[in-house]
Amino acid sequence: MSRINHLLVLCAYKESEYLEECLLSLLNQTVTVDIVICTSTPNDFIDNIAAKYGVKVFSHQDGNKAQHNFNYALRNFKADYITLCHQDDVYEPWYVENIKKRMKPGKDIILFTDYYEIRKEGKVYKNKLLKIKRLMNIGFKMSKSSRFIRNRVLSLGNPICCPSVTFAMDKCEDFQFSHDFKNSFDWDAWSRLARKKGRFVYIGEPLVGHRIHAESGTTENIADNSRYNDDIRIYRRYWPKCIADFLMKKYAKGMDSNN
Repeated sequence: MSRINHLLVLCAYKESEYLEECLLSLLNQTVTVDIVICTSTPNDFIDNIAAKYGVKVFSHQDGNKAQHNFNYALRNFKADYITLCHQDDVYEPWYVENIKKRMKPGKDIILFTDYYEIRKEGKVYKNKLLKIKRLMNIGFKMSKSSRFIRNRVLSLGNPICCPSVTFAMDKCEDFQFSHDFKNSFDWDAWSRLARKKGRFVYIGEPLVGHRIHAESGTTENIADNSRYNDDIRIYRRYWPKCIADFLMKKYAKGMDSNN
């Protein structure tokens, strides 16, 4: 594959009932963009959907965690910018257009957007968790390039919507998601990338729909307490134990809206 400007990598796993909806949302972007599917669980279900829309599938045997799919994509695909698209989620038609408008090659680290939740009752644009995250993201709007400000934001929690993130590969070519975290590997990732020189670009429009359902990894990890164990480790990266424990209690209450 020759180097391209922006690549959407749809990370597929097993047989998600939402895979086709996600793929259609990528195909319906207002600007032309390259799309591939990446999976560690190749099967006829994925192949048939990909063939239906003429999308190429890349399979690997690196492992079945989300991090394995993400790392394979970042390591193997050649593009200036890569978005790791989550199979359960959907992307508004103008997601790529808005990302491209704000790209500054050579300066960006990541670009990301606001999001809404998709629940049984429909799209949810306002709740306690979304309000908190939008308030935190104001820090990124204040300064795209300040390492001090973005680390202060991330020291309070993780307001960055992982499926909305586009990676600038010149700044992220040596980056890999950690396998030391079961759930909060994304917060750990932003925390490490925040040390780099460059821009964290926040777009305050809800351009991604993040699906909340019982089978999602986030919901399962909250239920089995692994979310707590991961998060407290990251808080203690920034704060003394007593402050980290206090912040964790407050943060955990905000996670209730994922249930």
